[in-house]
Amino acid sequence: MPPRSNPTARQARLGTELRKLREAAGMSAREAGAMLGGGAAQISHIEAGRWGVSEDRVRRLASMYKCGNEALIDALCAMTREHRGQHWWDEYRGILSPGFLDISELEHHARALRLFQTTYVPGIFQTEEYARALFGGSIPSLPDEQLNARVEHRVRRRWIYEREQPPETVAIVHEAALRMRYGSRAVQQRQLRFLSDVAEWPTVTLRVIPFDMDNLIGTVQSMLYAEGPVPELDTVQMDNAFRGTFVSADALLSMYRSMFDVLVSSALSETESREFLHRAVQEM
Repeated sequence: MPPRSNPTARQARLGTELRKLREAAGMSAREAGAMLGGGAAQISHIEAGRWGVSEDRVRRLASMYKCGNEALIDALCAMTREHRGQHWWDEYRGILSPGFLDISELEHHARALRLFQTTYVPGIFQTEEYARALFGGSIPSLPDEQLNARVEHRVRRRWIYEREQPPETVAIVHEAALRMRYGSRAVQQRQLRFLSDVAEWPTVTLRVIPFDMDNLIGTVQSMLYAEGPVPELDTVQMDNAFRGTFVSADALLSMYRSMFDVLVSSALSETESREFLHRAVQEM
């Protein structure tokens, strides 16, 4: 089987976790490859996500690495049983860039989500016309097919809240995101009304940070923190001007958890946030 040319973020993450286990065991790639009957190149391809790996091989590797974390091993084995074409976002493969698909996959597998946005409403809670206004402002302009696909994909991400066990979600939105108008006053007003509805969903907690809040830390940027089935598989997705970046290093995950806790302590309460949203709609 030829190596994958473009592994998904989740396929790469499986390889990364196997590398962490090997390094924790103090074993070189050459030693691990020899125990599998191959060499260092075989382990390198597996750890980079370029080669698929079976559940049996993951358990063999975990045994070789003396890993006793059964919950983590089971979660990694579950990842080996996933394949392209089994989820809705695969319909957009070859149409949208891989980053769009990766974030759908991240949200789908998350046990819980923590969101923070400063300049626009979190993507998963955007209305169709709001998302169209955002993507429609791209420079250079997107072709109609690409624009329509991005908007449709963004709205479909919300399907995770329609399943039997939706992810517990805490969304913190800065007042700037509520005041900035994308498209028009009417578009923004309808978006805020929808966000008010979202705040009533049973698994969603929405909090607002107003402009006049003191002591807001200046190093925080918009982020999505996705809790995995086990803490070792937590992931942070960071937005930047051109693409999203996925973070899984333990020290960085700990830092972002601490940052989010500070944001929670700075935000208005749930009741105050709902009242704030209501006022924002009236003032729009």
